[in-house]
Amino acid sequence: MKPKMMMSLKTLLITSLLGCVKCQESQSMTSEEMSGIRNQIVEMFDHAYGSYMKYAYPADELMPLSCRGRVRGQEPNRGDVDDSLGKFSLTLIDSLDTLVLLNKLDEFEDGVKKTVKDVRLDNDVVVSVFETNIRVLGGLLGAHVMADLLRQRGDRMQWYQDELLHMAKELGHRLLPAFNTTSGLPYPKINLRYGIQSPLSRTGTESDTCTACAGTMILEFAALSRMSGDSVFEDYARKALDVLWERRQKGSDLVGTVINIHNGEWVRRDSGVGAGIDSYYEYLMKAYILLGDNVFLERFNIHYSAIMKYISQPPLLLNVHMHNPTVSVRSWMDSLLAFFPGLQVFRGDLKPAIETHEMLYQVTKQHKFLPEAFTTEFRVHWGQHLLRPEFAESTYYLYKATGDPYYLRVGQSIVEKLNAYTRVPCGFAAVQDVRTGAHEDRMDSFFLAEMFKYLYLLFTEKSQLPIDIDDYILTTEAHLLPLSLSTTQSSCQGNVTGRNLDSALTETTDSASQEEYLFSHSCPSTETLFPNNPSFAKSIRDSYKYLTGVGRAFRPLPVREIELPLHDNGMEPMEFLKSMGISLTQLPQATEGNFEHKGVFRVKLVAEVSPTTEEIEVVPHAVQLISPPFLGRTVLTAGPAKFGMDISKQEHGVKGSIVKASPYTACVQIDNTADIKGHIALALRGDCMFATKARQLQEAGAIGVIFIDHREGSNSDDTPLFQMVGDGESTNDITIALVFLFGREGAVLTSALEEHQNVDVLLLPKENHLGREKREKPVGMNIKLRLAEEGELEAGAVRGPTLELVLEKDGVVLEEEMKESGGELSTKEEQQQQENQEQICRTETDREDLRTELFSADSSLPTNSQTEQKTNP
Repeated sequence: MKPKMMMSLKTLLITSLLGCVKCQESQSMTSEEMSGIRNQIVEMFDHAYGSYMKYAYPADELMPLSCRGRVRGQEPNRGDVDDSLGKFSLTLIDSLDTLVLLNKLDEFEDGVKKTVKDVRLDNDVVVSVFETNIRVLGGLLGAHVMADLLRQRGDRMQWYQDELLHMAKELGHRLLPAFNTTSGLPYPKINLRYGIQSPLSRTGTESDTCTACAGTMILEFAALSRMSGDSVFEDYARKALDVLWERRQKGSDLVGTVINIHNGEWVRRDSGVGAGIDSYYEYLMKAYILLGDNVFLERFNIHYSAIMKYISQPPLLLNVHMHNPTVSVRSWMDSLLAFFPGLQVFRGDLKPAIETHEMLYQVTKQHKFLPEAFTTEFRVHWGQHLLRPEFAESTYYLYKATGDPYYLRVGQSIVEKLNAYTRVPCGFAAVQDVRTGAHEDRMDSFFLAEMFKYLYLLFTEKSQLPIDIDDYILTTEAHLLPLSLSTTQSSCQGNVTGRNLDSALTETTDSASQEEYLFSHSCPSTETLFPNNPSFAKSIRDSYKYLTGVGRAFRPLPVREIELPLHDNGMEPMEFLKSMGISLTQLPQATEGNFEHKGVFRVKLVAEVSPTTEEIEVVPHAVQLISPPFLGRTVLTAGPAKFGMDISKQEHGVKGSIVKASPYTACVQIDNTADIKGHIALALRGDCMFATKARQLQEAGAIGVIFIDHREGSNSDDTPLFQMVGDGESTNDITIALVFLFGREGAVLTSALEEHQNVDVLLLPKENHLGREKREKPVGMNIKLRLAEEGELEAGAVRGPTLELVLEKDGVVLEEEMKESGGELSTKEEQQQQENQEQICRTETDREDLRTELFSADSSLPTNSQTEQKTNP
């Protein structure tokens, strides 16, 4: 057997077999096109990196709208987002090995010199252990590997004496105190200078960490141990993984999202593959590839089977309760799960990878980018897009696995949208909300570390790269670690820990299970995974091509048809339709023109005119300042919560004076309980869930909480309101009033408090705020719509009055009928419209195609601004 190198990306990603899977689809791309896109990617990187170096360095990040650097403590606090910033020139370090991959060797050498000369790692600042590990420690190690490689080649970096490795070791020692817990799980934060226990550390009080935070240390820490010869780093990282493995739910083999670092008890028990857990699974697989230890593969495969059983419902990836995995705990997905199709390629499970990736691509076509979170109906849940690279990452791995040029076109669309919608004069700016396109003054370091690596690799042949990419594993931050770090001789057979393959198979009686066991513990088979079929990936994708409804072309049909998504749930089509409330009546065999239709059904659809779910859920609330000198004249638009007190049922709202919580994020025990008791607390968004903050403040005696967004400048004019959700657990214990203010409105409130010390506010639905103008009650009707074939009604059939909805200035007019030809609407008898825009109903003719029947005047009809969106058939 060959040594560990057999398990390199060359084998796992099957890049050598691309020639037999070349796709014949129309998406094929010429080498000239690929070269042009590759040059465009390099130009975009130059713009981003050059802007950082020109306007921001030595700051940690670039603020692309302000054209200046973000220095921690000098800009408004953004909560846990700022824990990535350690005053160590984060973006430079995170970008170094990207410079080598893009063959920018002069810039790389200059960047290494700046890092060695300028960067300090002993700053008195509290940072995230997880982010500092993957971005800074990983960046230093990846850059050291590249510098050492160039030095060995003899033409560059001859002055280099492993300075970056020495810096990495120093940083590793500064992170080690985080692991000083009873369980071995690391603290989530640490002070770079004072560690955890020192009175000056300003940390060490945390009790919880996320699963990904504790489980995403092994690659960097093991690489540091093996490069430096000091095993302590790898030992600590392995211990943390051991604890997570032991604390998994043994019945489901799933893990939760948040765990107590002292006793190992789960704090949040929702389980998925997105935020909070994602890179834990990634590092189990990649640790096996990098280190050759079968323990990691064993654990990954057990987790993966549980994921595919409970979480994966292709093309969706849901969140379930780890103790009761048949229960879905939320109706939305977050964008971080977009990495998972790429991980499935490593696992060799290509079909679900293609399905989920196609779903994600359809969402990007609908919203331009992946929203930070979106519902299972593909509507926006959280509208931010932070230039995250996970979708590009999965696109790259799927292209390398299939050779299908379709994924080149997907990559091309990513490049074009980034240029069209995020490029600004001083770099690239995150999108505050994909629905409005508003920018956020933010360009995270991972945009340079990951996005440009994956896009460049996607459009570059191996021979065009300055390194052999198959000799490296990419970390979760896409830093390059060499596979030569492995100290074992792993083969493609018998990868079982604690028992041999033969004994394991004798315990497996089911033949299908035997095949699965063999497959999951061996190198992926190119013949099994990638059949010599040009339409392999396309045949899987086509089922999801119009998943979100975007891109479906109009196709005139001889007979009217309705396409319905029939799922493979064991129900017959007739039963499935009935379960949706659709009644069917069989027609006799009929001939229409040259088309004969057998077994055709007449489908009758009844639809109620009502607001959409999103419009129902988000009812604007208000924070009204009622104490002098405001006296009710200042009214701030606020978002509601799905839990806590229902403010709309409080006749006079909730009144109280406001007090800022200490600590402001309210994620731990409140220090100023005496001040909070009986008052409405102000708390900053970030660091933990809304429900956690609410419980802390309710326990402190608050009667309500106003959460304030940590994003400076966010406001209700540019960003749609959202409804705060719980933490996946029961929130029945939370009974106080809760509202959310965006950053700009929150600044008004905090400024008022600073100036006047005693500020009374009223929390209530916005439509009920004091001093509002009285509005006319909207017209109320219950409307039902019925579709019928032309000529369906028999002579003498009873006909109801026909109704069409037409938007008129200053009101709603109910009138109209269809033209006989072409199906276009025509306005008739306009002289009958009275000045007060009264409702007009007119009897329809026998030859109308569309008729709407008016029933009892019961429920509310949308008025004015709503009508334009809802009444167009």
